[in-house]
Amino acid sequence: MDVTLEVSTTDYLGDLLLIKKSLSHMESLLGCYNGYVLSEPATNFGWTFFKIAFKANFQAAIEEKFGDMIGKYRWSNQSEKFGKFMTNFFNARGCNVKIKILT
Repeated sequence: MDVTLEVSTTDYLGDLLLIKKSLSHMESLLGCYNGYVLSEPATNFGWTFFKIAFKANFQAAIEEKFGDMIGKYRWSNQSEKFGKFMTNFFNARGCNVKIKILT
């Protein structure tokens, strides 16, 4: 299942740079490249929203490599666990973002 995350931030340029660096590092670690697609941003009330769509091979590689960590989250389905893992992954790298799972 492909997961799409909606990211909300008040510092679009700063957080976008950190997210791209984090995902680039993840791609290098896993040997998967071009594993995600970013949507165009939309701004509303000081917040900027954009989507990250993970390609199936990149998502599967993340779930395989970090399956033990993802499995510890107490959410009802795998998509929610993956979304929570990615939220914590970005937050640990200095991104102050909120993430909503779309699929």
